[in-house]
Amino acid sequence: MENKVTIRRIHSGGPFEAKIGYCRAVVAGGFVHVAGTVGQGDTVADQCRAALDVIGKALQEAGSGFDKAVRVNYYLPDAAEFEPCWPILAEVFGDNPPAATMIECKLIDPKYRIEIELTALA
Repeated sequence: MENKVTIRRIHSGGPFEAKIGYCRAVVAGGFVHVAGTVGQGDTVADQCRAALDVIGKALQEAGSGFDKAVRVNYYLPDAAEFEPCWPILAEVFGDNPPAATMIECKLIDPKYRIEIELTALA
């Protein structure tokens, strides 16, 4: 008997999706894989909140939520800017924190201060 994994793609309509050729999230194998997501705003905290809003909408469309997150990666061009995001992240994940990694690296555009990538149970 052949096992077929169904794949469902979720698009948010962000400008990079069509330019680069990806979607916001993919539901497959019991997981929701959310692409690296940046947000708009003047501060790293504003951008963090905005990125989490986009991610939350993708999770909701997938039938999941932040309470089902199992892994999150944070990418910042300046690791020193991560601390202002901590209270926001603690509030979003609450009693269900995922495994997490923060990586200091360049992002696609210098105006972005944080990019968030997340995997959750479907």
